[in-house]
Amino acid sequence: MASSLLLLLDDIATVLDDVSVLTKVAAKKTAGVLGDDLALNAQQVTGVKAEREIPVVWAVCKGSFINKAILVPAALAIGTWLPWLVTPLLMIGGAFLCFEGAEKLAHKFLHKKEHDADTQRHEKAVADTSVDVVAVEKDKIKGAVRTDFILSAEIIAITLGTVQGQPFTTQLSVLVGIALIMTIGVYGLVAGIVKLDDAGLYLSQRASAGARALGRGILAAAPWLMKALSVAGTAAMFLVGGGILVHGVPALGHAVEDWAKATGGVFGTLGSMGVNAGVGIVAGAIVLAVVELVGKMRGKKA
Repeated sequence: MASSLLLLLDDIATVLDDVSVLTKVAAKKTAGVLGDDLALNAQQVTGVKAEREIPVVWAVCKGSFINKAILVPAALAIGTWLPWLVTPLLMIGGAFLCFEGAEKLAHKFLHKKEHDADTQRHEKAVADTSVDVVAVEKDKIKGAVRTDFILSAEIIAITLGTVQGQPFTTQLSVLVGIALIMTIGVYGLVAGIVKLDDAGLYLSQRASAGARALGRGILAAAPWLMKALSVAGTAAMFLVGGGILVHGVPALGHAVEDWAKATGGVFGTLGSMGVNAGVGIVAGAIVLAVVELVGKMRGKKA
């Protein structure tokens, strides 16, 4: 009986070790989506009154938990009964990520006037005291939860690809672990980011010269942090999406890996990232062109 207990404990320890390793791998692969997730969600709550920022973030966080509660069982069902569907779903997710990145760049640089007009309309709506604040909040929360669903689906799909072929309990543990870590981590950071300006303002009004200097530094750095997150998020779209597409084509994926190993060091890593980003940009531009073409054809038919 004692030997049976020891064997059981050894099995449990082995499973936990596998879960730990796979969770780390999945977290590393999905980290690229994290930057975009942070930037998008932080931007979604901009313009909300200071005292309502945390309640809005919490509402979106609850929506994110609901999204994960839907996506994790769906992923487990696919992994169990339709394992052949994992790679196509990953490829679709990767192509969508690249499309999002290309659309973001196109909207910013090719449709600059529209982009500036949208920003001005948003600022005027926020400043207008006659605007229904509750309705604005609900719209922001709905939009953020929809965005979260897409990004969560990408994270869960990438994680599912990592644990494919593992025992069911391992798959369940890793998927649930990643879902919890990403949700708590992302929205904890989003809450911190949206409150940076309040923290800076508070410190800038303190009696201590050091606190005032720190507060002014935070106030000056906060807008740059948002811009940096936005840039990092866009870059992550191409890197992660392109990486998924590259590895989805075995011959190309192996060729890139072999070249990176042969080159070695920083140049090998940077070269591999460059290929992923290049494939991501090209794929995103192609998908964007197709979407724009279909949109124009539908417009003509209407």
